[in-house]
Amino acid sequence: MLQLAFVNFRKDSYLFVEGKSAGDRFYILQSGKVRCTKEVSIGDDAACLLGPGDFVGVIPCMSGHSQIETVVALTDVVAISVRKDQYPELIEKNTPVAMKIIRTFATRMRQLNDTLTKITLKNNIISSPEQLFVIASYYEKVGKTDLAIYGYYQYMKACPQGVSVDRAKARFVALKPRSKAVYFESTVDLIRNYPKDTMIFSECQSGQDMFIIQDGQVKISKVVDGNEVILAVLKKGDFFGEMALLEDKPRSASAIAHEDCKLMSVNRQNFNQMVATQPQLIARLTTTLAERLWAMSRQLENTQIRDPVSKLFDMLALQLEKGKVPVTPGTSYQFDLTPFDLANMCGIPQEEQGFCLNTFIKDPRVKLNANKIYISDCAELVKTASYYRKQKH
Repeated sequence: MLQLAFVNFRKDSYLFVEGKSAGDRFYILQSGKVRCTKEVSIGDDAACLLGPGDFVGVIPCMSGHSQIETVVALTDVVAISVRKDQYPELIEKNTPVAMKIIRTFATRMRQLNDTLTKITLKNNIISSPEQLFVIASYYEKVGKTDLAIYGYYQYMKACPQGVSVDRAKARFVALKPRSKAVYFESTVDLIRNYPKDTMIFSECQSGQDMFIIQDGQVKISKVVDGNEVILAVLKKGDFFGEMALLEDKPRSASAIAHEDCKLMSVNRQNFNQMVATQPQLIARLTTTLAERLWAMSRQLENTQIRDPVSKLFDMLALQLEKGKVPVTPGTSYQFDLTPFDLANMCGIPQEEQGFCLNTFIKDPRVKLNANKIYISDCAELVKTASYYRKQKH
């Protein structure tokens, strides 16, 4: 039986402190108000006030990462304490609370994604379906026929009176005989198989399905200024597409089969069934969203570091933190990243990469194995990155 404890906080007391280790619980506010602040805040990430019905500490609790904000009681506060191991039962007993957490996460992820895209990729967010034609044209230009034909089809569907619809029809007819694309439309199939290099969905496309990878890998990417930017490569057990399912907004990135893959499709109807019947799966989705939000919040801090070499060291530390790599003194780590991969992750302009990467690889703490970055002392790296963040401006 679910038994949740009430906790009292006096005015001016701290519920959480940014940078401290994650706790095993979060709080749902019952009465009173708190202020949430961050050392580095940008736009919507600035200080906020929360009150009854709101929750604090969920992201660190569910992700297992350090606290991402400081939470102080502005008044006397009464809160419900929820341990991480109680969350699946909370989903069963109080589904609206769990769904509020998930939907709040989805909204916050989209906000952070938009902010990071503008800062890191120096690109404004374009969610118009007209962009589907631009995406399709890019993939045809680089010889990825299956991705191009999918994009042209989605453009014709979304923009039947679009300015480029005649060109899209012509290219679709010309390319169709060479296509191995499987799903142009959403289906009722619970399990779907996608051949390598076929599109699962395109950025700017509407959609109402989330996917769980059963086998294979999926690449998440965006087309920015005539180039494909890879945001992530997901593997068996990972979720993707959840924001469109939860928010009913256009896809913010494309999902492409990186290998032949088998996916489980989750639409709104079977998602609601999962909430009611599979609380452990919904708890795992919450954990996945929390981990992504934590990483995006840390990446936002990285954008505020002015010195590009300092950015590189901090981004390496972030990869260690994301992977929960042990950082005891003397522990080494081989990254699966080239120096140019790292520079692109930091959004360092190409014209500046040569100089700063030359400085970076000359640092005695950095070695290259087959052009992949190797760090001999992870603890020293994390300590250095923390110093750079404090000197961010």
